[in-house]
Amino acid sequence: MGNPNELRSIWRNADAITFDVDSTVIQEEGIDELAKFCEKENDVIALTNRAMQGDLTYRQSLVERLNIIKPSFMQIKQFLTSRPLKLSPGIKTLITALQIREKQVFLISGGFRSLIAPIATCLNIPLENVFANRLKFYYTGEYAGFDEDQPTATNGGKAKIIEQLKNEKGFTTVVHIGDGATDLETISVVDLFIGYGGNVIRESVKQQSLWYITDFNELVNIL
Repeated sequence: MGNPNELRSIWRNADAITFDVDSTVIQEEGIDELAKFCEKENDVIALTNRAMQGDLTYRQSLVERLNIIKPSFMQIKQFLTSRPLKLSPGIKTLITALQIREKQVFLISGGFRSLIAPIATCLNIPLENVFANRLKFYYTGEYAGFDEDQPTATNGGKAKIIEQLKNEKGFTTVVHIGDGATDLETISVVDLFIGYGGNVIRESVKQQSLWYITDFNELVNIL
């Protein structure tokens, strides 16, 4: 951990906080759970782990995983209606506390907007504050790929979005919280990166984080 007092001061004074979603805001990896629902989980989970550890580029893993799952529009709809949200312990309390203090909260994810929208709604985060990938479907409802032009479809995308937010909205202090390799990529553009290991500890992230937590209540308690 870096200088605790300095890090806490940055945290308290942040005017924008950006969160990863999978294994951070929620307890699971959305694309893995979708793969299980579509009975394609074994091959997909191995690819997810390689991507999160940084062994594959994010785009490589995304293309390969979706080519295995090929979820239809109806499967996405059924997936969303059949499963309760599994929020990480303490995340709702933390985000509510940030909102009460008039901090701007954003979700930036390499997952899919259609899966993340219900999470944002549950946490009272406006959908315009959600940045994620978009699935595409043919008029028949069959899977047609994903929007490869979204920044989050490639490595470095989260950092690009944060830079854009800072430029457009004039944020002076931005904190990003996440668990994976693509979250680490934000270090160069944020004032503070906080690694999160409450659901899964990724050693590469833990080792490179000045501040690493496994319980969101730690952040609530020092706001």
